[in-house]
Amino acid sequence: MSQHKEQQGFVTFAINNTDTDYLELAYLQCLNVKATQKHNKYAVLVDTETLNSVTDRQRRVFDYIIELDNVSSEHADGSIYAWSKEPDVFRKTPFKETIKLEADLLFTRSIDHWWTAFRLRNVCLSTGALNYRSLKSDVRKYREVFDANQLPDVYNGLMYFRYSQEAAAFFNLAGLIFHYWADISKELKTCEDEPSTDVVYAIAARILGEELVTMPSMDFINFVHMKSGFNKWSDARSWIETVMAEHDGDVIRINNINQLNPVHYHEKTYATHELIKYYESRIPS
Repeated sequence: MSQHKEQQGFVTFAINNTDTDYLELAYLQCLNVKATQKHNKYAVLVDTETLNSVTDRQRRVFDYIIELDNVSSEHADGSIYAWSKEPDVFRKTPFKETIKLEADLLFTRSIDHWWTAFRLRNVCLSTGALNYRSLKSDVRKYREVFDANQLPDVYNGLMYFRYSQEAAAFFNLAGLIFHYWADISKELKTCEDEPSTDVVYAIAARILGEELVTMPSMDFINFVHMKSGFNKWSDARSWIETVMAEHDGDVIRINNINQLNPVHYHEKTYATHELIKYYESRIPS
């Protein structure tokens, strides 16, 4: 039986750890997608332990709850083993076309028109990151490994792929890079001990041809990264404590600037009970 149940939809991973309830972040994101997008089917990929913690209210909102294979609880702290499951999204997604998101990202308006642009590629990674002023951030302290190794500046926080040989090749290669990281890392400069998904996907993009998996000319396909340093604020403080943030309906306003791009809020405390209640009120019961 085919894994694909729908033409298009959104997918995120939720592997809870002792610090973060990613399932609740995914629940907020799912509510947000339902409230802001016309095409709003949503799947969450979970490990067994997280699956067992799904509540009835969450189950009513998620369209698909899909269990991942062989995710060990001893690595559920966000370590390399959990990250290395990211390429499994290709064979686990229930959609022929998938927008894959990190769980701590919210939309402020519809991006339904993005689907048409995404379809120019079989895989499309977002490139660069925006600051809260909607300008490409020129901060590079988090991207030293990219610059040192001349890797494309890709982000997996928001990406698209569709069922195709090209996408299969991309995710198969990414899985191999995770598997052989101990050897691959020896060939890189300023290397990370444990690879982020961004780095792995950047290497895969470089090998396969970044022109095949990115569309930097379509710079509206992007998101605002609220990690403090990206906005030239001190990493010693949460951005929530640094600037004024408020909601006006679905719009997120930061220092009186409306955020029109999706917002990767990064600080998990931003997902308050009040914000979840707001989006619950936006969804018919």
